[in-house]
Amino acid sequence: MTANLISGRGRPRGFDTEQALATGEALFHEKGYEGVGLAALTSALGIKPPSFYAAFGSKAAFFERVLQRYSAAATPIADLFVPGRPAIDALAQLLLNSAQGYAADPERRGCLVLEAARSSTDADICQLARNAAQGPRAAIHAFLMQSHPDAADSVTDMVVATMSGMSAAAREGWDEKRLAGVARISLMGIAAELGD
Repeated sequence: MTANLISGRGRPRGFDTEQALATGEALFHEKGYEGVGLAALTSALGIKPPSFYAAFGSKAAFFERVLQRYSAAATPIADLFVPGRPAIDALAQLLLNSAQGYAADPERRGCLVLEAARSSTDADICQLARNAAQGPRAAIHAFLMQSHPDAADSVTDMVVATMSGMSAAAREGWDEKRLAGVARISLMGIAAELGD
């Protein structure tokens, strides 16, 4: 990646932003926001701090982009919440996919967004993570409003709480099978609330 940079002015040229965000995502997921210093981050990206600032503005701005990228991939709204799809099917796929994703990589357990919102000691970073979590939450709620308006609030809360709990459990080392068991039990309550 360093071959694609102009070292004299410190401005990226031909810089692979997507790869940089993927690298940052892996680091932040493993170590948390506070656990990744600027020196370690720029070293992993293969750039100098001036190039990093020119490309992203700040570590916090970079982290915000990482959260947006992660959230879009972890909760593929367009694929899950298709109009007319039975709500319980979409929510089952969301929760079971989350159980799988949260336990898939021993170095990156749980949900990057939820864990940043829960564990960051920086109030601004917590707020960035909470903002990133609002998009999927709003999408779940909007989807449920189409078919189950009376249950949309309570079921959205149940789904979000289940995902948060599974993320925390994954950070503790729970495997996919155990997390999927939690998802299935939650889905029984969700189905009852939906009247399905």
